[in-house]
Amino acid sequence: MKRTLIFSVVFILVFFFSFSDALGASETYWPTWRGPDMMGISADGNPPLTWSESENVKWKVKLNGDGSDGSPIVWENKIIFQSAIKTDKQPEDAPTAVEEESNSGQGRRGRGGGGAAPTNIYQFNLVCLDRNTGKTLWEKVVCEGKPHQGHHETHGFASFSPVTDGEHIWACFGSRGMFCYDMDGNQIWKQDLGKMTTRFGEGTSPALAGDAVIVTADHEGDSAIYAFDKKTGETLWKKERDEGTSYASPFVVEGYGPLQIVASATGKVRSYDVKTGEVLWECGGQTRNVIPTPVMGFDMVYCTSGFRGSMLQAIKLGQTGDLTGTNAIAWEVKEATPYVPSPLLYGEQIYVLSVNKAIVSCYNAKTGEPYYTKQEMPEIKDVYASPIGAAGRVYFVGRNGVTYVLKNSENFEVLAVNKLDDGIDCSPAIIGDEMYLKSKQYLYCLKASQPASD
Repeated sequence: MKRTLIFSVVFILVFFFSFSDALGASETYWPTWRGPDMMGISADGNPPLTWSESENVKWKVKLNGDGSDGSPIVWENKIIFQSAIKTDKQPEDAPTAVEEESNSGQGRRGRGGGGAAPTNIYQFNLVCLDRNTGKTLWEKVVCEGKPHQGHHETHGFASFSPVTDGEHIWACFGSRGMFCYDMDGNQIWKQDLGKMTTRFGEGTSPALAGDAVIVTADHEGDSAIYAFDKKTGETLWKKERDEGTSYASPFVVEGYGPLQIVASATGKVRSYDVKTGEVLWECGGQTRNVIPTPVMGFDMVYCTSGFRGSMLQAIKLGQTGDLTGTNAIAWEVKEATPYVPSPLLYGEQIYVLSVNKAIVSCYNAKTGEPYYTKQEMPEIKDVYASPIGAAGRVYFVGRNGVTYVLKNSENFEVLAVNKLDDGIDCSPAIIGDEMYLKSKQYLYCLKASQPASD
C-alpha cells in the first residue's frame, strides 16, 4: 500500500512537471513569421496593451541594412531574421543587354514596378539575436552578389522570413537560393531555385510540412513549387506552375486527407499533396499577384487577395478536383480585402484589411455574416504587416509606426493606439508577455512593467 502511494505521488509529480514544461514550451517559440501553425495567434501570450518610445520598451537595438525586410521568428532565447546589406563592392563584369532588360523590371507578362537593379554587391545574411538583451549572438553571410533586378521602393532585398523547428533554420533568398542552418549558425545545405524575374522584387517565405520544407517561386518566368527534404536538402519533388509573380507563403493543412500545402497564386488557389506534389484541389476566383497567406478553421481554409480586385473565399476542406464555382465555396466577399496583409482568424471572427489601408472588416468565420465592415483606423495610413491576436486583443501595425489594438469582438472597439518613431512593415512576434517589432532601423522588445489587462 505504501509503495503504491509513493508510486502514485511520483507519477503525479512527473505528470505535473511534464505538463508544465509543455505549457511553458508554447511560450518560447514563434517559429514562422505568423507564429505557431502560421495563424498569427499567441494562445497564451499577454503582450503590452500600450507602449511608446519611452513606455514599456525592454530594449531597442539598431539594425544593419534595411529593417523593412522579413519579419523575425523566435525559438527559446534566439530571435532570427534575414537581412540584405549593401556593400561598397561592385562586380567586375558590366551587365549585358539581356540583363539590362531584366533589370528594368520587364518580364514575359509585361512591365513591373521593381525599379532599376543596383550596381553594388549585397551581402545576404542570417542574423540571430539574444531574446533577453537584443545582443547579436551570430550573423552569417549566407551569400553575396549583385541583385539582377530591383525591388519595389517600399521593401528591400531580403523580404523573406525564415522558419525553424528548434534544430534547424530554413531561409529562402529567392534567386540566391534556399538554405538550411543549424541553431549555431552553421550551414547544413543549400539549393538553387534559379533566377527569377519578378514585378516588384522577391519575398516568399518557406513552410515546414512533415519532413519537407516547401517554397514557391512564382515569377514572370518558369514558376514552380519545390519540396526539399528538410534535413538533407534533397529535392523531393518540383511542380511547374503557370503563374505570374505572387508572394503568398505556402500554408500547411493536416487532418483532411493527405498532409497538404495550400499555395495561393494569380487567379486561383491550389492544394498539393506534401509527399507527392500531386494537386489535390484547386479553386479559381482570386485576384492577380496574390500576397496574403491563407488561414484555416471550422473545416475551411480562408484565402484572400486584393490587387486590382477583391476576394475573400471560405473554401471547405476535404474536397478534391476543381472547386471553382461549386458549393465547396461556403461563402465569399468581393470588396475591401487585403493586398499585402494576411487575414486573421481569431475565435469566430475573421479580420481583413482593405487593400493596404487601415480599414478593417470583421466577419463571422462560419457563415460570412458581417459583424462590421470598413471601419477606419485613422492614425494609420497604410499597413503591410499582418495582424496578430493575443489575450483577446487584435494588433494592427501600421507603416508609420502606429499600432491599433482592438478588442477581439463582434463590435469595433479600440482599446489603445500606440506610436513608435520608426516605420514598420514587418509582422510582430509574441513570446509570453513580450512583443517584438522590427522597424526599418530597429528591433524593439516591448514588455509591460505590469501584465496588461483590458
